[in-house]
Parts: sequence; structure tokens; C-alpha cells
Amino acid sequence: MGIDPGYGRMGFGVIYVEGSNYELVDFGVAMTTSGDSFERRLLSLANDLHDLVEHHEPDAFAIEKLFFGKSSTTAMKVAEARGVALLMAAQAGAPVFEFTPAQIKKAVTGDGKATKGAMQKMVKQLLGLPKIPKPDDAADALAVAITASTKKW
Repeated sequence: MGIDPGYGRMGFGVIYVEGSNYELVDFGVAMTTSGDSFERRLLSLANDLHDLVEHHEPDAFAIEKLFFGKSSTTAMKVAEARGVALLMAAQAGAPVFEFTPAQIKKAVTGDGKATKGAMQKMVKQLLGLPKIPKPDDAADALAVAITASTKKW
């Protein structure tokens, strides 16, 4: 299970991997309500992730490491949401792998500086999908899951 952390939308992607073959299992976003208190939003994410973990019983989790942009306030909130995802993974007892955006781009496209569009096209191709997964957060989470599958555990 790949996770693209966020507190408004947290992307998730579940794939099945056998050898070099990928099969899409599920993808989407856990969404929170902007009017809710931040702690309620974190609880909502935890509940959604708990349900996903119970449903899919993933063998491993892969989570994108944070990229700090211009807003430290946003980065702090995303870090807290990421903490919720790490907690849910730890409670599930599965190994957790963390990757930087550059590592994900390199693993999926062969280029650590690939564009978002190039990443989405490769996710579509690797999973044999008719179109690019939407929203972007879900496509990013699938890329994180694909990255984990390329690593030797």
C-alpha cells in the first residue's frame, strides 16, 4: 500500500506484485472536511486508513517523505497527517518504507527529476490502465507503492 500524505486529501494506492508484474487492487483518496478542527481531520484520516488496512491487509506500506515547500505551516500539518499514516502502518505490523520524491521519480520513470505528467503516464503503463488514475494524490500513492515493489526487502 502506497501513501501520499496530506491532511485535506491523503492518497492511497494498493497494488499486487508478482515478479515484475503489477496489478491494481485499489486507489483513491481519504478526504477530510476543511471546516472541521484539525484533530477531527486527523481522526478522520486514521479511521479511513484503519478501514483500508482492515480491508486490504497490506504486506507492506510505502510512504512518501515530506518535501518542504514555501509554507512551513502547511508542511507541519502534512507531517502530522503523515504521522497518522505511520501509526496506522505500525499498528498493522507490516514493514514501512519511506521514499523521497526524487527516489520515487527515479524508480518509476528512471529519471529523478521527472515531471508529474511523466510519472502519471508511467503509473498508467506499469499498471496496464486505460487512463491515468485520478486524482493526482491517488496516482502519486500508486507511484509510491510501485517504488516499494522495486526494493529488495
